Amino acid sequence: METPVFEEIDPASDCECPGCRHWRHVLPYSPAGRAPAHPAAHRVLIVATAAASALGATHAAAAPAIAHAPPRPGVSAGEERDTPQGPRAPLHGRTGRPVGPPATVEPVAITRAEIIERARAWVTAKVPYSVTAYWSDGYRQDCSGYVSMAWKLPTNEWTGSLGAFADRITKEELEPGDILLFHNASDPQTGSHVVIFGGWTDRTHTTYTAYEQTSPHTRALSTPYAYWSNSAQYLPYRYKGVTASTAGTAAGAPSATSSPAASPSSRGASSPYPGASSFGPGVSGEHVTELERAAGPGPAPAAGPASHGVAGYPGRALFRPGAHNPYVTRLGRQLVKKGFGTYYTTGPGPRWGEADRRGVEAFQRAQGWRGGAADGHPGPETWRRLFS
Repeated sequence: METPVFEEIDPASDCECPGCRHWRHVLPYSPAGRAPAHPAAHRVLIVATAAASALGATHAAAAPAIAHAPPRPGVSAGEERDTPQGPRAPLHGRTGRPVGPPATVEPVAITRAEIIERARAWVTAKVPYSVTAYWSDGYRQDCSGYVSMAWKLPTNEWTGSLGAFADRITKEELEPGDILLFHNASDPQTGSHVVIFGGWTDRTHTTYTAYEQTSPHTRALSTPYAYWSNSAQYLPYRYKGVTASTAGTAAGAPSATSSPAASPSSRGASSPYPGASSFGPGVSGEHVTELERAAGPGPAPAAGPASHGVAGYPGRALFRPGAHNPYVTRLGRQLVKKGFGTYYTTGPGPRWGEADRRGVEAFQRAQGWRGGAADGHPGPETWRRLFS
């Protein structure tokens, strides 16, 4: 009989079943950055047996079923996992300062633009999901650590304590930088999750951009309200430290109360919005002319030195959430001129917003780009083609 062959497994650090306790004694702990999970959730045990005639019969053992949430776009059902989390902890883990009760920690003032900017930094870095590892900024690489980082909290919180730093709000009050929180008090390690609200992606407020820390790494994804699973359990919260001077559009997304269909056109409050079809690709006419006139002449930005070898391109930094400069106005006017002004209800203006991003994304998709290449943020090639 041939010797059975077993695939190497990585025991879960927080599981107390006999198998995991045994393997923790004989195998090293998971390397930093790898998402711990029960071996049954993501490993396959392969047993090679002798010929069926040698045993007299062949018996196939049925593997226990693993419960998963409904699969999300881009994630196969086999990759879908729960999102366990670590406990309250200081920055950088055990090496940091001790933490007190959540109520004793004063909220740190922060703008909505800063929250989204910090959230996007992890998306760009594709920070791996982990309940035990800490990123270079000191925050734990799980969902609650991600929100702690975006809110610039002095500690790593968990879903059971984040509510102490925030106020309950309604769906209609949601603005970029708020969160949707599900804390499963009866079993915190199963189902509990939290995501950052990045702005509505449709006029009916049924989908939004969710910034979340989940396996395998941080991502921003258009998500049905309130979430893919356990939707009724997710509650909206607003961080107490958000400064009062910020508006919903400051984070680069429309406010929760804004609706293009209800907004006046550039002719004035008495004129109705003509509809998105009046600003589609290739469309010209009085509505486009009025929109350009409403923007006003404005200051014409100097071409300046070429970035990435593209004349006039000022660099990505000028098109980040909350950015305010004449290059944003110039970009918006060119989008309207090229027929990609569908998402503007007023303007375009000097503050970078969701209408600018979606217009750029539409232009990029018209070039045949997909995925990360059509993210709505103008790079040098987007700029070159747009102004050619």
